[in-house]
Parts: sequence; structure tokens; C-alpha cells
Amino acid sequence: MAAPNGGYYVPHTAPWPIVGSVGMFMLLGGLALNMQGLPGESMRLASFGGIVSLLGAATLIWMLFGWFGDVIRESEAGTYNAQVDRSFRQGMSWFIFSEVMFFAVFFGALLYARVFALPWLAGEGNNFFTNFILWPGFEAAWPTSGPDQVGGAFQAMGAWGLPALNTAILLTSGVTITIAHWGLMQGNRAKLVWGLVATIALGFLFVGLQAYEYVHAYQDLNLRLTSGIYGSTFFMLTGFHGMHVTLGAIMLCVILGRSMKGHFKPTGHFGFEAVAWYWHFVDVVWLALFVFVYLL
Repeated sequence: MAAPNGGYYVPHTAPWPIVGSVGMFMLLGGLALNMQGLPGESMRLASFGGIVSLLGAATLIWMLFGWFGDVIRESEAGTYNAQVDRSFRQGMSWFIFSEVMFFAVFFGALLYARVFALPWLAGEGNNFFTNFILWPGFEAAWPTSGPDQVGGAFQAMGAWGLPALNTAILLTSGVTITIAHWGLMQGNRAKLVWGLVATIALGFLFVGLQAYEYVHAYQDLNLRLTSGIYGSTFFMLTGFHGMHVTLGAIMLCVILGRSMKGHFKPTGHFGFEAVAWYWHFVDVVWLALFVFVYLL
């Protein structure tokens, strides 16, 4: 329903929320069946769970195409007004805040392990007997797989190799997406498109190099997800960040396609801005990750 200037926009009836809920239920339910098969029926349930999970994932993808397609068509038709734009901005701000809290949990786990748990296990402070009785000879040195050497000996990933190169790549992508934004504000469609192309290429290059880094860690350094507290925090932080970069690059591909079709104007382009906010958030998280995971 179109809203007059200053009026409150009332969205039309749409099936996408219930479609998304059904898809999520099927995806998670199928995964649960895969992991929790009953004795004697585990293979059959796992096979059924795999099919249900795939159907759920397909339903979610259909929901995303349908829902975002509706929003894009409404936006291009001029349905939205300033009040809707404010709502979109508030919603994206809260979404990015939730992502900040998501990564804060993992950084908090890293901080707790390094600053508190590791010295306690080594007998510092009032924990002398923890070390003397349980783990004699254990010293608080990072990185570590813990006093029981879970996962065996490993080497830490050096900061001044692929991680430093990936840092330069991601920071450069922050510059290219800013150039694309300038092009949009100036009405320069070529600068907008090529800035997005460069950002997408740098994003996927980052992901490719991170995959190569993982192969190197597993094959040459014996650094794995099972390598104690260091391995688990390393792969959880870098892995989830890589997933966010991948999702951001996919969103940028959608924005690129829309830009090539002539969408977005210098005075109205929140769809572009939302993805640019997300990309800058990914940049900032990586800087923190590079310092606290690789350097320190």
C-alpha cells in the first residue's frame, strides 16, 4: 500500500514470513534427524533428515528471492517514503549491532581463555594447588592446546604471511566500495559499477586465500579445530568471519546487478548503503581479529 509523504507505510499481505518459518523449521529439523538418529534406524533417519534439510534450504532460498524481489520492486516503484527509509536504517543498525554482539562472544571466549583460565591452570594467584596437584609443570604460554595437549603439538599461524595479505586485501575493498559510493552520489554509473566489481573480486579473493590458509594449517602446521582452546577459537573466529565475507560478497553481487540495471539514485539508495555498512563492519571485525588472533 503506497503511503503519502509523511504517512505510515502499511505493507501488503505477503506469504514470505510463514514460508521462511517453514523453511527454517525443515532445515533445522532435518539437521536434528541427521545428528540424533535412533538405534537401528540411524541410517534411514539420517537419509530422510538430509532430504528434509535440502528442502528446507531450498525453501529459504525461494523466500529470500521472493521477499527481496518484492522489496526491490516496491522501492523502484516509489512506494516507500522517508518514514520507511528511517525504518530500514534503524533495522539495519540493529542487525549490525547483533552481529557485533555475535563476534563479541567469541572474542570474550578468547579473552577469558588467555587472560584468566590459562594463568589459573598454571598456578598463578590463589590457584597454586590447581597447578601443583592437577597440572604440575604446566606454564601459561600462548598459544596453547591446554595442559592436556588436546589435539597434539601444532604451530600457530604466523601473522605476516597470508593473514597480513588478506588484511591489505580487505582494507583495499573498503576503499573500492567507498569509490563506488562516490560514483553513485556523483551520478557516475561507470565508477559505481567498477567499484563494486573490484570490491566483489577482492572479497572472493580474500575467501579463497583463507581457504588456502586452512589447508596449510591442517596439512603443514597440524593446527586444527580440535587443537585445544587455541585451535577452536582460531577456527571459530576466522571461520565465521569468512562466512560473513562470503555473504557480504553475495549481497554485493545483487547490488551490482541492480546497479547495472540502473537502480539507485544519488538521493535514494539505501539498498546500496545497507550492504556498504555491512562490508565496513566486516572490515573492522577483521582488523580486531588480525590483532588479537594473529598478532598477540
